[in-house]
This record gives sequence, C-alpha cells and structure tokens, in this order.
Amino acid sequence: MRKGVQLFFGVLTSNAISLFGATLVTIAALFIVFFMLLSYLGHVNSPYLGILVFLILPTFFVIGLVLVPAGALWRRRQRRIHGDTDPELAAGFYPVLDFNRAKTRQMFTVVGILTLVNLFTVSLISYQGVVYSESPTFCGQVCHTVMEPEYTAYLNSPHSHVACVDCHIGPGASWFVKAKLSGLRQVIAVARKSYSTPIETPVHNLRPSEETCEECHWPKKFSGDSLRVHKHYLDDESNTPSYTVLLMHLGGGRSASKGIHSWHISEEKDTYYLASDEKRQKIDVVRVQEKGGALTEYRMSDTTLTGADIAAGEFRRMDCIDCHNRPTHIYKPPATLIDYAITDGSISKEIPFIRMKAVEEFTAAGNEFAPWTQVDEKIRAYYAENNPEVLETMKDKLDASLVTLERLYRQSVFPEMKVKWDTYPDNIGHTNSIGCFRCHDDSHASSDGKVISQDCNVCHTVLAWEEEAPEILNQLEVPQ
Repeated sequence: MRKGVQLFFGVLTSNAISLFGATLVTIAALFIVFFMLLSYLGHVNSPYLGILVFLILPTFFVIGLVLVPAGALWRRRQRRIHGDTDPELAAGFYPVLDFNRAKTRQMFTVVGILTLVNLFTVSLISYQGVVYSESPTFCGQVCHTVMEPEYTAYLNSPHSHVACVDCHIGPGASWFVKAKLSGLRQVIAVARKSYSTPIETPVHNLRPSEETCEECHWPKKFSGDSLRVHKHYLDDESNTPSYTVLLMHLGGGRSASKGIHSWHISEEKDTYYLASDEKRQKIDVVRVQEKGGALTEYRMSDTTLTGADIAAGEFRRMDCIDCHNRPTHIYKPPATLIDYAITDGSISKEIPFIRMKAVEEFTAAGNEFAPWTQVDEKIRAYYAENNPEVLETMKDKLDASLVTLERLYRQSVFPEMKVKWDTYPDNIGHTNSIGCFRCHDDSHASSDGKVISQDCNVCHTVLAWEEEAPEILNQLEVPQ
C-alpha cells in the first residue's frame, strides 16, 4: 500500500496540471470543512455562506478532481510524443491495467479508495447543496433586495414554518427541474438588474393547489359556519373599540351545508374563467361545466371582449389560489395592523388619538415611500403642539408605541422594490381589494338571464356591524 501511495503522489508531482488539480481539491475541501464547522458552531450566520460552501467551493473541488487524471493523461501523451522508452507506452496512449503486476494493484487500490472518498464527499455536498437551495434562507435572503418584501411577509405569515418550496414547487422531479430552470432565469435577471419593481404577480406557472396546498389542507372537510369577530378602534380621543361580527358560511365539499366552498370546490361542477388583465382582477367571462355535461357561460355586462376574443381566450380552471392568492405573503393595511397592535397592547390605547394619528401618518408616509423618521417626527410634533402632557406623563408608552409602529412600517413599506401594503391585491373577501366582486357583482349574466349573485348572505351573515358593545357577543359569551 505504501508503494501505491508513493506511486500515486509520484503521478501527481510529475506534471503541473495534476499538481494544480490536487492542490485545488485539497484547498477546497479544507475550506468546505472549515466553513461548515463555523456554521455548525454558530460563529457565522450568513445566507451567502451556503452559496460559498455548497455551490462555489464544490465547483472548484470537482474541477480539481478532473484536472488530476487529465494532467496524468497529458503527461503520458507528452512522454509518448517525445519517445519515452517506457514499455508501457508501446501499447498505446492509455495505460495497460495488468493486475498481475504488484505496481498496478497497489496503484489501483489507492486510486479506488480516494475515488470512493471523493464520490462520498461530492454526493454529500451535492445533497446539502440541494437542501440549502430549497431552504427559505436561500429563497428569501440571497437575493435580498428583490425578495425582501415577500420574505418579510412570509416570516410574519401563518405559513412561516412551511418551506417556500413546499408551495412553489411541491413534490416530484419534473417540477423541481422546472423550478431550477426558472431560478436560473431569475438569477440572470438579478445579476443584470432587469427584474421589475415591484415583482409582477400572479405567478402564471404556479403549480395547482391540489398538488401543493392540499397536501395539508383538505377542502372536502371544509364545512359548517365559523364565527369571526373583527375588533377595530375609532378615531376618537379614547380610541374606543368597535366590533364587527360575522357568521361565515364556509360550506363544504361533501357536506350538506351551503356556503363559500360549496360552489367553488363542488365535485359536481368545474368553474373556468377568462380574465382580460394580467393580474386577473377583471374577469370578463365565467364558465360552469356541470358533470352531467351542461355548460353555462356568464359574461360581464360591460365586457369589451368580442366573441372571437372569448373563443380564442385562455380559460383558467378556478383554483384555491384564485381566491386565497396571498396565503403566505400577506400585507395588511395600516388601520388593520394598528388595530391589532392596540389590541395586543404593543401600542398603548391610553394615548389620546393614537389610533387616528398612527393610521394617518403611517398611510401618508407609506404612499410616498418616505423613511420611517417622517412618521416618528410628525406624531411627536402633533403631541408637542396639541397635547404636550403626553410627552411628559406618557413618554415611555409613546416611545414603546412608536417602536412597534416602526416595526409595522418596515414590514409594510419597501421603497427599493416600490412595494407597500396595497401593491398586491388580496382576493379573500372584498374589504381591501375587489376580491369576491370580480365575479359576484350581479353583472355577470348568462344568455338565459341567470346572474352570479352578490347576495351577502350567501357567504356570511352580519351579526353586528361596527358596534361598540354588540349584544351578540354577550349572548355567545365571547370576551370583549
């Protein structure tokens, strides 16, 4: 074995190419181990470390491995050209593997062991590279400026513990390949700074929800009614609470109850629609295909599409994400965020008019993509002029409230990408975007006079609307 090692190192040192390749392999391997150890011990926490460890250094490692045999073959060719008398060269360019010779067996053993070690190393690094490339850190932080709005919203969403790839790619090799090809295009766009600001939505090649979302959510089990209590605050001195109480009729796939999901996920029909804009906010035609064969087409009364346009149009089968289009990347309007913060106490309800001024200045600055300092300065100036005692007796509460407001502002306004809370329409409901009313507007009618109803009671029953002390909450014993 020792002779085999000596022979192997003799080959490495016999030419500059093999020696350079071996050096490259050694240095790359040492750096990979070093940086992985630093990361494991928690001394380095950077999204770019994974790029270095799992993509850049392995590339040099593999290049070095290729150079070692390439250099040996080149050296052999040079010896043959220059008339080397070694009898092994007489048989041809490639070496003769005669295992009857101890020299060959020893060399083969050394090369075989090193090959297994290298294959294991490359396989391990490749696997870890794939794992890293599918991590939320890679998706959200490597291209920091571009993905900052979506990644920030993701971290504050109900799906913050679900990996990006679970929704954007899902299981299976074909979608993995598609995603990596798409990712290559996106990397080029980032490098060339040719990406749009803001990033365009919706994603037109997103995988159907039945292959992703329904891995966890089973629509056939959505049924019955759900009580929703929305707590708001008035723009008065006391920041008086106000309640809207809705009984949401969820319906369900196989259940007898009627409601939101009864129509959209019914097993008895498929719904298709044709939108005349890229954001799918203007739906001109809706087609409902019954399982029995009947087809009903609803056209918007003021559509500008001709019959030829509709015939040539690309109809999309209605999917969960056509309504739940922001399940993870959620941006709430300033009023809602501030209501939540007052409810949880991070913005003090005791500060007079804090709700009014916070919403006003937050909205005004965000619409201009102004820096946070503008909000802070204007709110402090307001109290200095109109209620100076707040700065004296409630200074700590005001400071803490403004810290919370700053956090909410930075989670909602991204000047570099021109993104704010209302940049992307949210199709759930119809409070902040047109949402449900894209179709449910009493304007989409069929040739026989049927319309897609706008009857509010189909989806929900209003039990209380912006009331300070709804009796229904007392009756249901819901804490206020």
